Amino acid sequence: MLELASAGKGAYQVERYAIAALPKDAIADGKINKPEAVEAAMSQAWRSLDSRTRAIAMALPVSAVISKKILVPSQANENETEAQITAEANQMASFPVDEVSLDYQILGPSAKSPTDNEALVVITRRDRVDERVAIAEAVGLTTVIMDVDNFAVLGAYPMMAAQVPGSGKKQTVAIVDMGANFTHINILHSNQPVFQRTHAFGGQILTQDIARRFDVSLEEAEDAKRKGQLPDRYKTEVLPAFLENAAQEVMRSLQMCYAATAYQSVDHILLCGGCALLPGLDAAIRNATQANVIVANPLAQMGLSGKVDAGRLGSDAPMLIVACGLAMRRFDRT
Repeated sequence: MLELASAGKGAYQVERYAIAALPKDAIADGKINKPEAVEAAMSQAWRSLDSRTRAIAMALPVSAVISKKILVPSQANENETEAQITAEANQMASFPVDEVSLDYQILGPSAKSPTDNEALVVITRRDRVDERVAIAEAVGLTTVIMDVDNFAVLGAYPMMAAQVPGSGKKQTVAIVDMGANFTHINILHSNQPVFQRTHAFGGQILTQDIARRFDVSLEEAEDAKRKGQLPDRYKTEVLPAFLENAAQEVMRSLQMCYAATAYQSVDHILLCGGCALLPGLDAAIRNATQANVIVANPLAQMGLSGKVDAGRLGSDAPMLIVACGLAMRRFDRT
């Protein structure tokens, strides 16, 4: 959880933040399998946060949504636009229409069709939204925004652009968000999204490797990894293979981008997520991709309240990119 405050003139201040671990498989493929465990973790984070704010923004994983860009007539009124988008959403859904939760955003005039606007349509199963809202309510929180994690990452990108030489203008930048189970890759050119990919690869694979190599349970392996209490052999017998595999996964995603778009190289990679601070991961990705790799800190340009430990935040910041994008929604102009 992350709470931001306005610092004036478009600037932000980190008021407070809290992190709580989730048990293995508490959430899988966008579905909450262990609601009691998720509620307990959210309650723990909320108590640690010690905030008076009870209105929150949450995000669905991109794996739980279906999105599509469509064209809608620019002269259509709101009812006509919504009717067209609803019809399109019903065709997109691979599940019963009455289970669809729908949202959309008009992106602006279409570059290919001057009489149309481009709209982004996003659907998910209604129960994916309802289960998250219910858990938040059980903790005493009110969900006012339900976003998508991938969109939240893009929303936080302006806070990271300053880390990129030239602030990303006329350059191709990849945001690599490597979490426990998935790696999300967004590629931007001149700060505009041009490619996105999500694939099943993350720190859980390293946890499994540790458990197998040292004959411990997954829970023990995760705990030792988090506390830095692994045998010295870990650095030579386990970690290097994971770093190599991670770098190759990133390279494969870049190659898919090169095949699908006009862009044939990436200038900079912003590395974030729970794996970002693994020793040697940035160097392994740099060697595989020949790109400049930067460990992202979406909060680097923000002020800090007296409640925030700057040193601890510096270590945790790469994990907070989705939380940052969500917290910034508080300041949306509607």
